[in-house]
Amino acid sequence: MVFLHYWGGSARTWAPVRELLPRAATLSIDFRGWARSHMLEGPYTLDQYARDVLAILAAEEVHDFVLVGHSMGGKVAQLIAAAKPEGLRGVVLVGSGPAVPAAEITPEYRNGLAHAYDSDESVAFARDTILTASPLRAALREQILEDSRSAAEGARTEWPLRGIAADISASTREIDVPALVIAGENDGVEPVDVLRTNLLPYLASAEFVVIPSTGHLIPLEASAELAALIGRFVAQESPNR
Repeated sequence: MVFLHYWGGSARTWAPVRELLPRAATLSIDFRGWARSHMLEGPYTLDQYARDVLAILAAEEVHDFVLVGHSMGGKVAQLIAAAKPEGLRGVVLVGSGPAVPAAEITPEYRNGLAHAYDSDESVAFARDTILTASPLRAALREQILEDSRSAAEGARTEWPLRGIAADISASTREIDVPALVIAGENDGVEPVDVLRTNLLPYLASAEFVVIPSTGHLIPLEASAELAALIGRFVAQESPNR
């Protein structure tokens, strides 16, 4: 399983989920410009992230895998899956950026979003009022703050100013492996209805699951439920099932 993080997250966003999949080989990546990769120069585009992940898969000789992408990482996962890399068995899209941006993604919205991680105070506000819908442990709250502030400036602004508004539906239509789309019932960033109308119709084969009482940070808010869904999906797509 190859895990891709959200805008503001890092590889460690997936740690609570990976810990519940002890028998599975997993790889979690820090995108260019974020966390351990914050010193890497841009571009920080979705296409560059997809190329980076494909290069990592080749370098690590990963030839049998499922992609798991959250939010921005879900949009990157769609681009990777559309490239039909050898050994890809399926894709799990968690609170994913949709193939077609929602009508609410206006220039005014994007300009405001570009400043969401400008300060510790703005990150805390976004974390507590927008990103989550259920309580988190203090350590996770601090982790969100650290990860959101870890990025190179260009990486912080590329997604809200451009990536979030990109229409990748032509690529999403090319995905020919099974997909599992997971939404948070109370996700205010990528709402259930947006995923139903702006993502599902562009996937040839997709299952849709809504996790109750959960916001956008599903890997942290509903780790056990998410791990169970991912584990079931991977088992279904295993060649040995």
